[in-house]
Amino acid sequence: MPAEAKLRRAPSDAPQTAEEIVSVDIGGTHARFALARIAGGRVLDVDAPVILKTAEHGSLELAWSAFAQTLDRPIPRAAAISIACPVDGEILKMANNPWVVRPSAFRAELGLDRHMLINDFGAIGHAVAQAAPDNLRHICGPDVPLPTEGIITVLGPGTGLGVAHVLMQGQQYFVNTTEGGHIDFAPLDTLEDAILQRLRIRYRRVSIERIVAGPGLANIVEALAAIEGVPLPARDDRALWQDALSGAEPLARAGLERFCLSLGAVSGDLALAQGAKAVVLAGGVGARIADHLPKSAFGERFVAKGRFESMMASIPVKLITTPEPGLFGAAAAFARQHA
Repeated sequence: MPAEAKLRRAPSDAPQTAEEIVSVDIGGTHARFALARIAGGRVLDVDAPVILKTAEHGSLELAWSAFAQTLDRPIPRAAAISIACPVDGEILKMANNPWVVRPSAFRAELGLDRHMLINDFGAIGHAVAQAAPDNLRHICGPDVPLPTEGIITVLGPGTGLGVAHVLMQGQQYFVNTTEGGHIDFAPLDTLEDAILQRLRIRYRRVSIERIVAGPGLANIVEALAAIEGVPLPARDDRALWQDALSGAEPLARAGLERFCLSLGAVSGDLALAQGAKAVVLAGGVGARIADHLPKSAFGERFVAKGRFESMMASIPVKLITTPEPGLFGAAAAFARQHA
C-alpha cells in the first residue's frame, strides 16, 4: 500500500518493529476493514479502508471473508473490532444491523488467535487520545492544544449521538464510554419548547439524540414546517442535509441553525457534567458540518451556562479529522492493551 493511502503515520522516532493486525469498525450501515501496524502501545499507520455494506453480507464472518479476498497475503490472526453496541455478553446485537455477533466464535469463524472488542465510541476516545495535533481542527474557545492532564469530553453525532470521555494523565489515558446521548433534551427558548412539544407526541420521551444526530435534522425541520404552517418538501435525509448545508432551501437552512444551537448546548452541558478541560467533536455528522459550525451560534450556546460562562469560555472545542477514527481508535486500543 503506497504511503499516500495510509490513514495516519507515526512520527519518524516511532518504534520500527511493528505488528500487523486487522482493524474493523462495524456500524449499522457499513463495516470498515483495514490492516494496521502497531508498536510500543501506539498506532504506526492504518491502510485505507475497505468499506462494505452490511446489507450485502449475511454475517461478520462473510464480510470478513470478502475483505480477506482483497488482500495479496494471508489475513493477520489478530484483530481490533469496534462495534456500535454494548460489548458485554455472549451475543451482540446492533439496533440498525441484522448481524448477530458471537465473540466466542471469533477463533473458529475468523481464524483469530487474539482479538480486542470495543464499543464504537470507546474506539473514538482512543483515537482522540492518540490523535496528532494536526488531526484536531479548532472550532471555538481558545486555540490551544488538548490538555495532557484532566478530562476531555468526546461526543459525535452520527446515526445516534455517541458520548465518551478521556481522562488524560501525562503519558497515560483512560477511556470511559457512556450512554450520554440518551439524556433528556432541554429546550432553551420558546421555539425549542414548540419543537419538543411536537416531538413528544411521537416519542413520548425526547432524548438529545432525537435532535442532535443525523436523523435529528429531519425531526427539527418537520417540527418547523408545522410551526410555520407550510408544506414539508418530500426528500430523504441525504437530500435534506444537502439542502441544509448548501443553503438552497430556507426550511432546511433554519433546521441546520437549530441543529448547531442544540449541539452547542449539549456539548456544553456534557462538559459541565464531566468536568472537562476540552471537548472534541467526532461522528459523520460532525465532519459534515465542520465548515458551518464556526459560523453558527454553536459557540454562543456552548458557553451560555449562566454563572459558569467565563469557565466555559476557557474550554477549547475541537473536531477530530483523523481519517476513519473508528478504525484508528480500535487499533490504538488493541496496541495499548497488548503493549
